[in-house]
Amino acid sequence: MERTTHTLANAGAPKGGQQTNGSISVNGEAISAEAIGLEAQNHTAPKNKPGTAWNQAARAMAVRTLLLQVAKRQGITPSPIEVGPGRFETDEEALIRALLEDSISVSAPTDDQVLAEWQRNPDRFRSPPLWEVSHILVACDMGNPESRLAGFKQAVSLAKSVREKPQQFARFAMDHSDCDSKTNGGALGQLTPGDSVPEFEAALRTLGEGDITPKPVPTRHGFHIIRMDALALGQVLPFEAVRGKIADAMEKTAWAAAARGFLNTLVQGATIEGLHLDLADV
Repeated sequence: MERTTHTLANAGAPKGGQQTNGSISVNGEAISAEAIGLEAQNHTAPKNKPGTAWNQAARAMAVRTLLLQVAKRQGITPSPIEVGPGRFETDEEALIRALLEDSISVSAPTDDQVLAEWQRNPDRFRSPPLWEVSHILVACDMGNPESRLAGFKQAVSLAKSVREKPQQFARFAMDHSDCDSKTNGGALGQLTPGDSVPEFEAALRTLGEGDITPKPVPTRHGFHIIRMDALALGQVLPFEAVRGKIADAMEKTAWAAAARGFLNTLVQGATIEGLHLDLADV
């Protein structure tokens, strides 16, 4: 089963705990405020909570430092592997991966356990749905605030008109849509998961047959007013068809729990200064 070290090496998205805004140390090894600031660029945070990215970065670096200390103490030698076409692990990533592989072991679930997980709710395991969809696109430059606002206002006004006269959806599409599908009244035909951008697909999953999105859906193309013309839900798959997928998911869950327990043990035995690393945050 394939695993990566990124979950633990970058752990620490805060759920709470003390905020830090200076240098920290892990078992006497200092991590500078400058280094944390550079790492913070790789973390997202709400606009009204600028300290969140800093906290995430500080926790991630503290955990990474602790794992590297343990790996080096155990005499592990880095052996980077290829993780993508022409892209190899760094020595630090290789050390952390090797440490986790040496320290964490979980057993594959038994056939009875996998069957029990499937029986708990077979409805979760279905073949892909089939959506027949029409839409109206108000195209705009989503990276330009003025263009985005103008597009949003136009889409809101158009959506209001469509809701008032849903039977004229095709006519609205032909007259106002910026998509080539307007020549077909906005019809996109049949779609399956993966055929559209994530935001568009997420909206489709909320619609029943005949529904129109209650508000414009933003994607990189602009704003969409979407109608679900027909919906065919996927069929419940037999146990044998999903057995391997369920077993793999169960093993990954067990591995993640074991890894979290391993890391918690390391944190409890470490001396961390300048940062409150709550075990619940890891």
